[in-house]
Amino acid sequence: MTDAPTLYEQDFVAWTEQQAEALRALSHAGMNQSLDWENLAEEVEDLGKSVRRELRNQLTRILHHLLKLQYSAASDPRRGWRNSVREARSQIATMLKENPSLRNELGPLASEQLAEAVKLATADLDDYGELRPSVRPLLVASTFSVDQIVGDWFPVEPDSK
Repeated sequence: MTDAPTLYEQDFVAWTEQQAEALRALSHAGMNQSLDWENLAEEVEDLGKSVRRELRNQLTRILHHLLKLQYSAASDPRRGWRNSVREARSQIATMLKENPSLRNELGPLASEQLAEAVKLATADLDDYGELRPSVRPLLVASTFSVDQIVGDWFPVEPDSK
């Protein structure tokens, strides 16, 4: 087991999980302290969950904008979508640097968030009259690799297709 103060500095999410587990073990061992062990463990665990929730939000943001970049012919908002993707990627890079244990969760979390991103992109394209009947099934069938999501990749611009 990694030393708790070191783990706290290296991977906050892993530290919260370790600390919650330790608190629960003390609770089950019948420690004679007047602490609310279970709720204390849950609160510590929730700190790590909030980081995971932020990762989910940033993944949804990236996927949402990548879908619009891929399926919208509009030229005007593209720059903003690209900037939003870059900002979200930067925030994810910081999260992963501070919480390397989350790197293994990128693929599964991105897969889970893709359906929400498809709903958002579909609504946006529909609002702007760009949701052609042929586009809807393409949106639903879209997939992106983790490298495409957090790397430097962007869909091909519509002019150069």
